[in-house]
Amino acid sequence: MDSVYSVTDIMKFLPHRYPFILVDRILELEPGKRVKALKNVTINEPFFQGHFPRNPIMPGVLILEAMAQAGGVLVIESLPPEKRGSLVYFMGIDKARFRQPVVPGDQLIFDIEIIKSRGRAAKLAGVASVDGKRVAEAEVMATIGEQS
Repeated sequence: MDSVYSVTDIMKFLPHRYPFILVDRILELEPGKRVKALKNVTINEPFFQGHFPRNPIMPGVLILEAMAQAGGVLVIESLPPEKRGSLVYFMGIDKARFRQPVVPGDQLIFDIEIIKSRGRAAKLAGVASVDGKRVAEAEVMATIGEQS
């Protein structure tokens, strides 16, 4: 099933707030399977002040954080209804690769799928792309915490 979530909806799932919420919209979500999310990259992002002043490039770690946040929404929406108030914590990352810079004006699209889920842990595979070209990829591990 395809679902669209606005940033306001996303903030119901994630504890992140400005300037650290890095997902603007969920375009598609299939609980237990996959999510497609969007991040509009603008020159107004606070990290561009120092990374780098005359050549603004989105830091790779923030691309991975955005990927983890989109994956967090997928994990939460994949939980049974009685556990939906739980927080999801980023545990680790493997196979991270950066293919090309992300700059102001780019629209990042994240395609993330659950590759393994057991108990309170999940492993997700993610790809970030701009204009259909892969800019980054990684496997992200998460754990489900206590309900808030």
